[in-house]
Amino acid sequence: MAGSGAGRANRRGGRPARPGSGRTSGAPAGAAKKPPQKRPAPPPPPVEPHGTFRLGAIEGATPGTWIDRWRERMPRVAVDLVPLDIADQREAVASASVDAALVRLPLDRAGLHVIELYDEVPVVVCAADSHLTAADELTLDDLDGEVVIAPQHPPVEIAVPGALVPRFAAPESVGEAIAIAASGVGVVIVPMSLARLHHRKDATFRPLVGGPVSTVALAWPVSADGDNGPLVDAFIGIVRGRTANSSR
Repeated sequence: MAGSGAGRANRRGGRPARPGSGRTSGAPAGAAKKPPQKRPAPPPPPVEPHGTFRLGAIEGATPGTWIDRWRERMPRVAVDLVPLDIADQREAVASASVDAALVRLPLDRAGLHVIELYDEVPVVVCAADSHLTAADELTLDDLDGEVVIAPQHPPVEIAVPGALVPRFAAPESVGEAIAIAASGVGVVIVPMSLARLHHRKDATFRPLVGGPVSTVALAWPVSADGDNGPLVDAFIGIVRGRTANSSR
């Protein structure tokens, strides 16, 4: 009867296991075990920039919001804010005495990168008791017959038809020009930010309708290898409104 059982197993395609063999299905006997694979080491963390970022700023520019964002994102990099005059704003950028600068256009752009940021409305600064204050806003026609004072390096280039030429030398600065206008001698045309910066109790201003706007821009020198550097790139991203995690 035992033989008949083996025969049945053979007919079914089965093979009786040898008792005590201890073998199971899987890898053949004597096969070597594969060593565990090592996971690749994580990349090193990026090196956080440190040092000082020199930002030039023309009179009237308002970089406060951008500097606040810079301090949040770049806590190890101090911002050195360098005041600039219109007369030397281009030289400061071209000579790399600043890393980048907020400048007032027009500007010779040769050898510079320039991003226009915002336009400022021109205003007419006059004495607080001037007859011009009767209007809420002025036009160029309203300035016919007025003495128009311009500093040596005017922030707004404008020709006023019918205006009178001052009989004194051009003042050195916008602040000096506004002080003269406050005395009632004439008027000064400047961007609104400068009228507010040099505010006086004896002077006021009115918007100039149709006058040329004054554009504030970000400028930095063109490098030989085309690389702006991480600090300039970071500030460009901030003024363009990129988030801390956005790509260039």
